[in-house]
Amino acid sequence: MAPTTRRKFTAEFKAQVAVAALKGDKTVAEIAQTHGIHPAMVTQWKGRLEKEAAQVFEGKPRTGEPLVDVDALYRKIGQIEMERDFLASRPGIVAALQRGRR
Repeated sequence: MAPTTRRKFTAEFKAQVAVAALKGDKTVAEIAQTHGIHPAMVTQWKGRLEKEAAQVFEGKPRTGEPLVDVDALYRKIGQIEMERDFLASRPGIVAALQRGRR
């Protein structure tokens, strides 16, 4: 028997299934069959949407807010450039490093 890989679903897909379950037009079993997933997943995603729906409207909307610390990245780039320039100006160090790799 070949090992099965775990399927991963996008957030958009989960939201689509959960909204369909909230509408109540179809049963959970019908929604699961339509989307090719287990009914328990439909119930789980529906419950999570109901529980966390209020968070959509909380706080400030994220507009162009960086996900990483840009200043720290620039500092790291500057440090690496200085190290590169230092090593480039010292041919003996570069040669020794290259010999050590062999």
